[in-house]
Amino acid sequence: MSQTKSAPKIAAKPRKRRPRIPYSKDEIAEIFQRFAVQRPEPRPELEHSNPFTLLVAVVLSAQATDAGVNKATRGLFTVANNAKAMTALGEEAIRDHIKSIGLFRNKAKNVFALSQVLVADHGGEVPHDRASLEALPGVGRKTANVVLNTAFGEETLAVDTHIFRIGNRLKLAPGKTPDEVEERLLAVIPQPYRRHAHHWLILHGRYVCKARKPECEACVIADLCRAPEKTTDIPAELKLWDRPAAG
Repeated sequence: MSQTKSAPKIAAKPRKRRPRIPYSKDEIAEIFQRFAVQRPEPRPELEHSNPFTLLVAVVLSAQATDAGVNKATRGLFTVANNAKAMTALGEEAIRDHIKSIGLFRNKAKNVFALSQVLVADHGGEVPHDRASLEALPGVGRKTANVVLNTAFGEETLAVDTHIFRIGNRLKLAPGKTPDEVEERLLAVIPQPYRRHAHHWLILHGRYVCKARKPECEACVIADLCRAPEKTTDIPAELKLWDRPAAG
């Protein structure tokens, strides 16, 4: 009687360990507490009036400055601040409004196409779920995260160049890809601070922890920071008017 040979066992892939970070839980909580004191209600610098204009502005912001996008969208949103109006405006007119922005032809195509999809499939409204957002033309994970966070209050985190740099430079959430940095940041940021962490980190990277020359003397977490580039251990004093009202 012949015996059936059992299939060879396939060794399970070892779980990828998260890199150890040089901060205690209390130190991480203190970092975000200071950000919260500095900017209690952070706001995006992209001008918008509703979820649709936010979505369009974020799509247009790829490889462009917020100031440049705001300059272009002021006229665009005056004539089309919803999906139906943007569809009626048409791709050519959209293109004329955003000529000053890089990659404006492809962006105009995407804005027109996503507006059509919103009208046809979502009643003209911006959907409140990741899968539907990422199915829109020109919308990826980062854009979806911004919309979910800013328009709908979800605890998402969009890793742009600033957040990617900070996660690695501060050794707070080291990663080789934006997705890795996003996952690791969300794993260490205390829950009370996840709602606004996205904006705090972007603004910190844009105005203080800059790419070429970080302004450590203006940093409110200088004494906690573990970045090799750090030039001071003395934290900047938080301005009195940035502090939450007592009680």
